[in-house]
Amino acid sequence: MLNVNITNFRKNIFGILEQTIKYNEPVNISTKEGNAVVLSEEEYNGMMETLYLYSMPATKGNIIEGLNTSLDDCISESEVEW
Repeated sequence: MLNVNITNFRKNIFGILEQTIKYNEPVNISTKEGNAVVLSEEEYNGMMETLYLYSMPATKGNIIEGLNTSLDDCISESEVEW
């Protein structure tokens, strides 16, 4: 995550936003009143999709089960029936 104060963010807003979009690197902007985080739209949409999937208990369980499954226990992509 890129950390920048509000003064430097103002000076370099175009370059910082381009970097955020190109590399999906969040930016933490610090101000006297607190901090704010800027995300690319792609990163934001990914987070929203993750939250949506995790809001469904069955889907969340399937994801966790998949994460805990050894690769040796998985079938190859060519064996998957779509």
